Amino acid sequence: MAHFGFPLETIIVFFGVIALSVYLDLFAHRNSKEISVKDAALWSMFWIGLALCFYVYLWLRFDAEWADLYLAGYVLEKSLSIDNLMVFVAIFASFGITGKLQHRILYWGIIGALIFRAIFVVIGTGLFSASPWVGFVFAIFVIWSGWKMLKSGNDEEEEIENYSNHWSVRLTGKLMPIYTKLFGERFLVNHSEMNAEQVASTTRQGLKYVTPAFLCLMAVETSDVAFAFDSVPAVIAVTQEPLLVYAAMIFAILGLRSLYFILAALTKYLIHLEKAVIALLFFIGVKMGIQSWNHAISDTGIHISPNTSLFIVLGVLAIGVIASFIFPEKEK
Repeated sequence: MAHFGFPLETIIVFFGVIALSVYLDLFAHRNSKEISVKDAALWSMFWIGLALCFYVYLWLRFDAEWADLYLAGYVLEKSLSIDNLMVFVAIFASFGITGKLQHRILYWGIIGALIFRAIFVVIGTGLFSASPWVGFVFAIFVIWSGWKMLKSGNDEEEEIENYSNHWSVRLTGKLMPIYTKLFGERFLVNHSEMNAEQVASTTRQGLKYVTPAFLCLMAVETSDVAFAFDSVPAVIAVTQEPLLVYAAMIFAILGLRSLYFILAALTKYLIHLEKAVIALLFFIGVKMGIQSWNHAISDTGIHISPNTSLFIVLGVLAIGVIASFIFPEKEK
């Protein structure tokens, strides 16, 4: 019996590991205080190690080709996540969210990411399987994502977007009244819990009010969904096996909360890493275009193996990291 192209045993192993990981990353730490940079680094190493353990399982249980496809997708998703985390930094700054409350918002944000990624993977791989011509659409989308990042990266004078006026925030304000100040770590506040002075700080009266923490969560969730439109086609370009695509994304996402807290320490050093990610998006888009041409029109004779893709992804990222230390940003 096979599911998603893999034996039932693999499905059980994968979802068993995911269930344990979600428990460790979310429920076991749901009441944690602000994470220190040291703890975040240790947890990041743990999640990367767990992802590599699944790679070893695929390599031993099946063959190196399946394992390399998964690892290439994981590395690509992890590197793309750095850009997404930069958006999270801007969102938290817009709402004045700091410390422990960031931890709580990311906790719920990751739960949403797990659900939305599953939906996107099923739809994306289903479309790709339905017709090889869909690959051309995905290829254009991935190249466009790279071009969009390239243009935004060249605009050095661009101001950080104010997410407190994000469309998701305005929509939430139309649906529910807003209490304009933080209320502890609460997302929702009952009218009966508030005094007259607090009620005066609401947009309009109601039975319940959403707080800036909830508005921040909405901005995080919607930005992550927008990010999925870029990352899902990119990973599908590496492999069209739904289980491998979802595994690559989930193992990358599970460590995002820890990675966020060391982001500030990393970004001022790894200044050329985004350029490497942009180069990878162009490579992945071209690779998918060639692959779709081979299936839909005629064989070009160009076939990029999973092993080659993995080495290119790792090599380009390594060049970006090394270049960041050799050619650091000049102080203004």
